[in-house]
Amino acid sequence: MLFSITSLPPIAIDLWYQENTASEFGYSFLVLLSIGIILWIPVRKVRQDLRLRDGFVIVVAFWFVLGASGAVPFLLHESLSISLTDALFESISGLTTTGATVLTNLDQMPRSILFYRQELQWLGGMGIIVLAVAILPMLGIGGMQLYRAETPGPVKDNKLTPRITETAKALWYIYLGLTISCAIAYWFAGMEVFDAISHSFSTVAIGGFSTHDASIGYFENPMVELVAVVFMIMGGVNFALHFVAFRRWDMGTYTRDAEFRTYIYVLLTVAIICVSYLVLSGAVEDIPNALRQGVFHAVSIGTTTGFATSEFYLWPGFLPVLLIFTSFIGGCAGSTGGGMKVIRVLLLLKQGMREMMRLIHPNARVVVKVGKMPVSDSVIDAVWGFFAAYVAVFVVMMLLVMASGLDQVSAFSAVAATINNLGPGLGDVGANYSELSDFVKWVLCFSMLLGRLEVFTLLVLLTPAFWRK
Repeated sequence: MLFSITSLPPIAIDLWYQENTASEFGYSFLVLLSIGIILWIPVRKVRQDLRLRDGFVIVVAFWFVLGASGAVPFLLHESLSISLTDALFESISGLTTTGATVLTNLDQMPRSILFYRQELQWLGGMGIIVLAVAILPMLGIGGMQLYRAETPGPVKDNKLTPRITETAKALWYIYLGLTISCAIAYWFAGMEVFDAISHSFSTVAIGGFSTHDASIGYFENPMVELVAVVFMIMGGVNFALHFVAFRRWDMGTYTRDAEFRTYIYVLLTVAIICVSYLVLSGAVEDIPNALRQGVFHAVSIGTTTGFATSEFYLWPGFLPVLLIFTSFIGGCAGSTGGGMKVIRVLLLLKQGMREMMRLIHPNARVVVKVGKMPVSDSVIDAVWGFFAAYVAVFVVMMLLVMASGLDQVSAFSAVAATINNLGPGLGDVGANYSELSDFVKWVLCFSMLLGRLEVFTLLVLLTPAFWRK
């Protein structure tokens, strides 16, 4: 019932620009509202405490059910003429902030539809923040559980707020504040109001949807690209860290955090490599242009946003693959970014270094530390378990996609771009996903949900033990 309200802002956009598409969104609003009422009436007086298992089901249902609901406006819109599979793919891609699209000719599309796509990403981004910071720790899983329990810094020592509703409200304020700031910055940089608002939605949400086929490259404006880089980096930072930093007005909160420092080092290193190789290979005419393209795409792909200013998938040498591999690291825990999360990769590296030290000094007791705090072996085991599950499901889905006839590069990048919630890939999925078969799109829909739900949240529902009494 609440989600049906998402159909109302596009109606206002349609009336403002007089595009005569309001009726489709009106029908969508009535359909979703009616379904919601029908489902709510039989249980409206039921009051029962939620169990731990209920929490898993609700979290998974959030993206499955709302992903299906979000497809209704796409199906009802006659000008799109897309299939059920394509409508679901676009909706799930939006809500999971993946940014993979099956739609083309965006520049000729009604603004109401364009705004609706951006709106899905913005709402999905906020859902991810509340899920990661407020919900998943209660279920005992996810990056923030690990982050709060075992790593140093202000987030561990200071709960955001005592109650989950207050926590969600605090996160909303930060998210809304960043979105408004981003929209104003885009507007000052030269975007018109509609584009500024639309792109602020997908930038802060680390989504990647654009209102133009050429993405951010459409504007050919260095200031627009700079604004995008700044807010993509902010969107990939732990929002609990934002909360503490803004509440105390202490920017040192960021630099004292080990995960944040690693996050910045990774983006900076990849940016330097990209700029250097673009210059040395002669792929870009001059150094300033190489600097613009290299830094922008390193941040965009590294944070799993997926904006583009050029066809990066056609860059020379190893750069396209390097960018795809960077997306596996992704954003920080508790951010709108995708990937495995920086804190997990950091712990994997430290554990690898510990094993090498044990080979050199077999009798030494080597402790893994993040910052100055030791990390327990149980957390290391959990991270290795997550990594193993991530790799296993990646391999299975890649083989399924290849079995459908897709080439190796396209299959690898398609699964990587969806499970990391990145969006653009390489080869046949460099520009968009419209040419893929329905079977591949369904596999990639599952991949997007799997990546967004931190793998275990979804996989646990597929085990028989979960459903036993």
